[in-house]
Amino acid sequence: MNLILSRRGFIAGTAALSAVPAIARAASSEAPAAVPVNPLVRQRADAQVFRHEDGWYYLTGSVPEYDRLVLRRSRTLAGLATAEERVLWRHLPSGPLSGFIWAPELHLIDGRWIMYFAAGPSGGGEDVFRIRTYAIVCDGPDPMTGGWSVLGQFQAPWDSFNLDSTVFEHRGTRYFVWAQREPGIETNSNLYIAPLATPLTLAAKPTRLTVPTLDWEVRGFKVAEAPAILARNGRLFMTYSASATDARYCLGLLTADADADIMDARAWAKSPEPVFVTSEATGVYGPGHNSFTVDEEGRDILVYHGRDYEAISGDPLFDPNRHTRIQRLYYRADGTPDFGIPVGNGPLPDRLSPADRRESHLVHDGARLFVGEGALPATQFRQSPARVAGSVTLSPIDMPDYCIAIGPDGAARLEKAGADAAFLRRSSFVRRPVPGGAVRFTPVGGADKALAHRDGALVLASAGDAASAWVLG
Repeated sequence: MNLILSRRGFIAGTAALSAVPAIARAASSEAPAAVPVNPLVRQRADAQVFRHEDGWYYLTGSVPEYDRLVLRRSRTLAGLATAEERVLWRHLPSGPLSGFIWAPELHLIDGRWIMYFAAGPSGGGEDVFRIRTYAIVCDGPDPMTGGWSVLGQFQAPWDSFNLDSTVFEHRGTRYFVWAQREPGIETNSNLYIAPLATPLTLAAKPTRLTVPTLDWEVRGFKVAEAPAILARNGRLFMTYSASATDARYCLGLLTADADADIMDARAWAKSPEPVFVTSEATGVYGPGHNSFTVDEEGRDILVYHGRDYEAISGDPLFDPNRHTRIQRLYYRADGTPDFGIPVGNGPLPDRLSPADRRESHLVHDGARLFVGEGALPATQFRQSPARVAGSVTLSPIDMPDYCIAIGPDGAARLEKAGADAAFLRRSSFVRRPVPGGAVRFTPVGGADKALAHRDGALVLASAGDAASAWVLG
């Protein structure tokens, strides 16, 4: 199986398409792809997004009713928001597949489309949480038009709670990774790995990869679930979700060298702190159950779900508003992923680097703006449509109520967003393309000036100045 076909285990391909915000159309002669807007799809938890070799993006996830398996596809990431969704299969009227349907995952295995999912019986009480892993299979090459039927139950090593399976290929071997409660270990679920013999049977005794023991893994429940594999920079990175499914839900990370024996639990190192958590600054709570994909330019994308609020009435599993969200995934100098923070609602943000200083970024430190290095969240700015037609505002993701404005001295600073005409003129910019793929941000009514860097500061300078060209990444 080619890894790009997997929900969570993949090697990203490249793409020739260019993702340019729709707000730039007036300044460009091309027809750019629309920028995805978060939440990408509302009320779709446990989200899977991947780009298949056929050029389509596929998305599936848990529905609030937990009663059916769904799938949609689009030629663009942004298009998934409004793509038609097909119901592939519904839970049965009785028996072990008649209750909750959770966490679907689509794979192409040996030429057959297979969707794994977790299911339990109806009947009330603890019985509905007798969750086991099953699969359905498509009878044709197109998962959107083919017929789907039950393939069977995953033959787990124990007859106990198990879910959140993923499949990936590494060094010519296809592996299965899943979450399960192991008899004799007092946790809700641990993570396991084993090679696959068939889509539903293992080829060897499984290895227990991790048990939730750290404080951030055991808040509410002792959970390690929803594994996701990313192969990058000579290593395998396995994210997983931990703790209760409310605002405490978060992502942990296991890392192994790509040349290691990945069936040896000692090859995997656990990060001592979570790598992705709730952000009050951006208003995203309980981010987790992630997958990975690539955008139209082949850049890595983190897919996850999260809520817009913290307070939940009743069981968080029955709160419907875990929305599918996406954002760029970046890497540190040592090749490890930097997840940053959930970027919040609105168009996906960018990092702005001077075209003549590509190693640096536009950074904010409170209201101060400068060009240099900073933590990832301090370097991500969202371009949002401004009240002045054809223009945008630039806001840091962790200070969404502020935006860049030009002061009387020509210096740029962050100011609390206002609605008066004078402030709108000072904080609205037209994005204009520059040869070579860069852009300029010119103030409304002043195309001869543009945002530029000078001696590390952000200022308004001549639009012909080389320091006014910015690369978005």
